[in-house]
Amino acid sequence: MQSKKPYTDILTVQKKHCLPKTPGVYFFLDAKKSILYIGKATSLCNRVKSYFSGDVGSTRGPKIVLMLKQVRFVAYQKTDSVLEALLLETQLIKTYQPTYNTDAKDDKSYNHIVITDELFPCVLIVRGRDINQQKTVNNQQITKNSQQITENKEQKTRNRKQQRYKYIFGPFPAGSALREALKIIRKLFPFRDRCVPLEELSLLQKKKPRACFSAQIGLCPGVCIGVVSAREYGRTIHHIRLFLEGHKQVLFKQLEREMQTAVKQLHFEYAGEIKKTLFSLRHIQDVALLKAENPSVANVQQSMRIEAYDVAHLGGTASVGVMVVIQDGAPKKTEYKKFILRGNHQGDDLTALAEIFKRRLAHTEWLLPDIIVVDGGTSQRNVAQQSFAHLDVKRPICIVGVVKNDKHTPERIIGERELIQRFKQAILLANNEAHRFAITFHRARRNKEFL
Repeated sequence: MQSKKPYTDILTVQKKHCLPKTPGVYFFLDAKKSILYIGKATSLCNRVKSYFSGDVGSTRGPKIVLMLKQVRFVAYQKTDSVLEALLLETQLIKTYQPTYNTDAKDDKSYNHIVITDELFPCVLIVRGRDINQQKTVNNQQITKNSQQITENKEQKTRNRKQQRYKYIFGPFPAGSALREALKIIRKLFPFRDRCVPLEELSLLQKKKPRACFSAQIGLCPGVCIGVVSAREYGRTIHHIRLFLEGHKQVLFKQLEREMQTAVKQLHFEYAGEIKKTLFSLRHIQDVALLKAENPSVANVQQSMRIEAYDVAHLGGTASVGVMVVIQDGAPKKTEYKKFILRGNHQGDDLTALAEIFKRRLAHTEWLLPDIIVVDGGTSQRNVAQQSFAHLDVKRPICIVGVVKNDKHTPERIIGERELIQRFKQAILLANNEAHRFAITFHRARRNKEFL
């Protein structure tokens, strides 16, 4: 066991109500401040309080009752998201082997994330018992190869297909949460799971390579059709490894350096992709993970619908507007809308917004949102409030404005404070999506008019 403790904030059991209401990892300590138990939480305050209220014996079992009798201190470590809490909990349990985390210490029964040892590695979920079997097979194969001087072509092919695991992360006791976690990671860093790299295809297959389904929906970088080199893909695998190991700040610095290098080399499209990844890392949307871990907590956000609006033009020409929808904390792209502006706005974003809202409200068949996000300050927010003020709805629609600085990055959000604190990540995601969608639509229309 490492001597350095993984936490800095230690409270007595009596001060358990002082924990923050943020995601993180909590530690139960005995009188000598040795770790008895490590757990993750979507809300550190609520999770820890639940151990000391009600009939713990019937809800958590006799083992936990025995542990609580020894607990004298509570420590915690905050994380930026539930996803990071899940990964951190797994690392810490493996490192410190707490007495009452016996289930999570079982490498055989639970799932692991593995990265294979290949030119184009796969990222997979594998059970512990399968990993142990794979190690046995690999050891037997090595012994056999050392004894056999020559082998036929068929045996060589079989050996090449034999997967070896270069990196193993886990175990993760909660299988559904792990699957949701890997989905989130794959959106940040698209990776290969099952498809065959172009280099391993036959000459006949190489003439008409087909992109796998994951590549078609943006979850695989296209190793099956040869659009990414082994070196480029290796960088992605390195980023995934850093994230899984909890080295988020190191990952940020690497991505920022790569973005600056891309700009210097005039690779602006690639730099833009890295910038988008950095934004997504800072605003991880893990509502699906919340549902897998704690359905009662997730239901608070389950029906929350956010609509965000933005305007784009070039000196008042080719003016367009867009509406994007965030449902359950994730983009719902099937409900994105485009508006070619008809009025003579001459670059006035306020009148342009008013036209968009008028045309949007004409569609009574569209679902109404719970939150409306506008790009701008008080003036833009006032336009939205005036446009939606006449609606006869049971619950009011909350309207917030995202104020940007000179670099066009979010500086503050104006509106109802409690709502902003609760849904800040989803609001920023909606605003970012609206801006991206508006710019893309504007460029397409401008190019069409030019042609």
